Amino acid sequence: MTSFGPGGELDRDWLKLPHVEPGNRIGLFGGSFNPPHSGHRLVAETVLRRLGLDQVWWFVTPGNPLKSHADLAPLELRMHLACALADHPRMKVTAYEVVLGTPYTARTIAALRAMRPSVRFVWVMGADNLAGFHRWQDWRAILGSVPVAIVDRPGASLSALSSPMAKAYEKYRLPEEDAALLPNLDPPVWTFLHAPLDRTSSTDLRKFNTLDIAKVTKKTALS
Repeated sequence: MTSFGPGGELDRDWLKLPHVEPGNRIGLFGGSFNPPHSGHRLVAETVLRRLGLDQVWWFVTPGNPLKSHADLAPLELRMHLACALADHPRMKVTAYEVVLGTPYTARTIAALRAMRPSVRFVWVMGADNLAGFHRWQDWRAILGSVPVAIVDRPGASLSALSSPMAKAYEKYRLPEEDAALLPNLDPPVWTFLHAPLDRTSSTDLRKFNTLDIAKVTKKTALS
């Protein structure tokens, strides 16, 4: 696949998986990141610290199958913004789903586990995604493949914990005080992590034009 830099196509390094060592504990943080913001950074920081992860990989998807793409910013722009925001030695940003040719999380996780069988992967997401998690393709396969960490988001606690997924897998919920054990446990297992709440949202940021988005995202990354 041909790729270039900021001129309009993807940098080659974005189409590679980050380096990882056997036995590493890696958080997979997927999303459209349209645009990425300080709330996303807080989720990544929370799981790094609370789960004792070696890295968090931000998987910037070409497009969420459950969302309209009408206001979806170009993948290259979202990658640049995510890289600026995830400026941390243990956070890596990748567009590897372009190489895999799928926007579906279950297929991405299956491919990663096949390519890196000695790595302990954890799926990471904000609580605002949990209410609709049962609509994801092969969502039960995700829960059967890797541990899952859900981080609280403003206004999402009640809807998340009363969601079809939370109810169906209630007996597999790991107490929050034991969250550090999560990466080494066999699925299905999940935990809900409370964290400081950041009310920044991609929906609000999309009200700005592309230039304003870049300015706001850079500001939140430096705060």
